Amino acid sequence: MNLALSYFLMLADAVIITDTHHKIVEVNKKFEEVTGYKRDMIVGLQAGILKSGLTPKKTYTQMKKELGPKNPWSGVFINRKRNKELWHSYITITPIELEDQWYYVGVFRDLGQISDGVYVSENRKSKIQNEILRVLAFSCEIRDPGIEEHLDRVQDFTNKFLRYHNETHGLSLSEEYILQITNASIMHDIGKSGIPEGILYKPGKLTRYERRIIEMHPLIGVDILNKILNELDDELFRQEIHISKSIVEYHHEKWDGSGYPHGLKGNEIPFEAQVVSIVDVYDALTSRRAYKEAWSKEKATDYLVKQKGISFNPELVDSFVDMVTSCKEASL
Repeated sequence: MNLALSYFLMLADAVIITDTHHKIVEVNKKFEEVTGYKRDMIVGLQAGILKSGLTPKKTYTQMKKELGPKNPWSGVFINRKRNKELWHSYITITPIELEDQWYYVGVFRDLGQISDGVYVSENRKSKIQNEILRVLAFSCEIRDPGIEEHLDRVQDFTNKFLRYHNETHGLSLSEEYILQITNASIMHDIGKSGIPEGILYKPGKLTRYERRIIEMHPLIGVDILNKILNELDDELFRQEIHISKSIVEYHHEKWDGSGYPHGLKGNEIPFEAQVVSIVDVYDALTSRRAYKEAWSKEKATDYLVKQKGISFNPELVDSFVDMVTSCKEASL
């Protein structure tokens, strides 16, 4: 073991060192203690031995994209210990070149063991919050093979829209609030996990009874988040969960009061839910699914304009359409 690499093994956190093929070269004592894998058992094996199958594929894709050109990467993994317990951790992987050889040094922070009073930067806090909400959202909607891409787009569009609307209308929304809504937007449909598949993915027209069941998913989602909130004594996530609840519960309300589940009208609907409602519908319309072809950007924005004052806040629709039509990005 190179002397420079050995210094990393002295860290108090769990450390794993791999080669560029992700074959384990070395681990430290903390890694052995946390995972239950002794050094002699794991050195020479692929790092994938820790995989639980619950970390979103998108996380691994982002990791490989950054590590390929030898950039550092951080994210949240749900791994599995030797005793089969799940291990939720925030990992930073740094490529290191020594004597013409590249290594990946991974330093884990166990999310269940971060002590009170430990300083967490705002950037890192937001990243941790975002990754955990992503894992939760994907876990709740894992039955739909296309859901991961949809949720990622909703989150991306929400972030772009909030920043555009904030700048063009001089709202002075704080960076923290924008990131909280962006992070929480990915949770909007977690309540669908409680809807029977036969109804949720029914190819034909829904009966009145089936429609009522579908319309229960916002309240199912709120119930899921309430259970999490009741068990969560940590300010790091409580605000995100509160905003997530607002989005989950109200993103199917309509501007004219004809939406569900509460029939709220106008600005009775929370701002974050108004935003995500527009973004969610736009992405649904412009995305190809098994039961429909994708609409063009022009057709989708025309629909939004026709729904001004009916389904959506007219001012937000104008702002969103302006953003879409002025944006040259293919993703919009």
